Amino acid sequence: MEVEMKIRGLMLDPVTNMPIVILKDVNGTAVLPIWVGIYEANAIALEIEKVSTPRPMTHDLLKNLLLGLEIRVDKIVVNDLKDDTFYALIWLERAGQVISIDSRPSDALALALRVDCPIYVEDEVLKNSKVSSAASDKVSNEELRKWLENLNDEDIGRYKM
Repeated sequence: MEVEMKIRGLMLDPVTNMPIVILKDVNGTAVLPIWVGIYEANAIALEIEKVSTPRPMTHDLLKNLLLGLEIRVDKIVVNDLKDDTFYALIWLERAGQVISIDSRPSDALALALRVDCPIYVEDEVLKNSKVSSAASDKVSNEELRKWLENLNDEDIGRYKM
């Protein structure tokens, strides 16, 4: 089953200083942090802040290509978690034909923001991310996860790096 999520914000991991995209369940309280690279975080932040660039960025180019080919992005789904790495699919539709494309979650999220499509996470991924954090033997990771779980909407602010 897929759980609809929204991007609630971008923040820096206080331990590693790496960017984290915070996804939050639209109908509940589930929160899923996904660590991303600096460049991917920048692509997401530019769209969150509605900053226009003088030339199309990679995700803008992808959006323009899809629109030009009359391909609609139905949804993106964070569909797997293996060895602390998240996986995603971009679901596309053209002339009644539906296909899925493998993607890094950060790229899928950057595209989802640009085309305004829904974001989903498989419930197994949500469950496994909690099991993974509970099994963690590193105190700093456990502290970070507890800190993330206790964030409220006011805490998840604008992207700052």
